Amino acid sequence: MSKLLLFAAPSGAGKTTIVHHLLDTFSQLEFSISATTRPRRPHEKEGQDYYFISRERFEELIRRGAFVEWEEVYEGLFYGTLKSEVERLWKKGKHIIFDIDVKGAMNIKRAYPREALAVFVKPPSLEALEKRLKGRRTEDEATLKKRMARAAEEMGYENKFDVVLVNDVLDNALAKAEKIVKEFIM
Repeated sequence: MSKLLLFAAPSGAGKTTIVHHLLDTFSQLEFSISATTRPRRPHEKEGQDYYFISRERFEELIRRGAFVEWEEVYEGLFYGTLKSEVERLWKKGKHIIFDIDVKGAMNIKRAYPREALAVFVKPPSLEALEKRLKGRRTEDEATLKKRMARAAEEMGYENKFDVVLVNDVLDNALAKAEKIVKEFIM
């Protein structure tokens, strides 16, 4: 039986770094590519990092029931997991790993309660999170404020997850993540 590993966290907590490490470590895992309406960043590739689609197309797919989960994360900015993506990866016999927002993780966990493990990647503090976001240099001041307000809200979801993984020292967090995955998929 294929499993779903849901890694969620406030933006900047390190979930993407952890997910990429796990993909490099476990050949049984494959990444669930989310759809989004946000602009592509210079280093991102269509169909590898995200499916970048227009807001109009995204809303059409919502109406057609094409998503396992979707969320308007910020006004006009949508993210979601296409049902066709889950089916594509399960047909390959893979366990699916998600890099997802907290509400999306909860929605997938509700849809697949036996197959899914929800892991909350927690930053050591909101101050450390803000420092990481500033260090990325991808946010202007207004966007940073929005992300920090959202992060404070998302931290309230921690107790709804199956596992909390504190990302204070990256090497320790990666080792703990490997252990979590190994115990769940083996």
